[in-house]
Amino acid sequence: MPRRILQGTVVSDKGDKTVIVRVEKNVMHPLYKKYIKRHSRYAAHDPENKYKSGDSVSIIESRPISKTKKWVVVDQSA
Repeated sequence: MPRRILQGTVVSDKGDKTVIVRVEKNVMHPLYKKYIKRHSRYAAHDPENKYKSGDSVSIIESRPISKTKKWVVVDQSA
């Protein structure tokens, strides 16, 4: 099964080797057929503490690293 890759913005870098990434997506309303913005927050592994709040990053699914971390930061998006 292929691993998912998501793009988002770092909203918190307070944890050691961890960043919180906010990923936005557009979903269609089932009745009104209008697109609505929704977001999710993912805890991602950042082993070098390289990324700071406000950076655009790509994250990829991985094995569970801790209770909440199941994503790894791959690279910085443009």
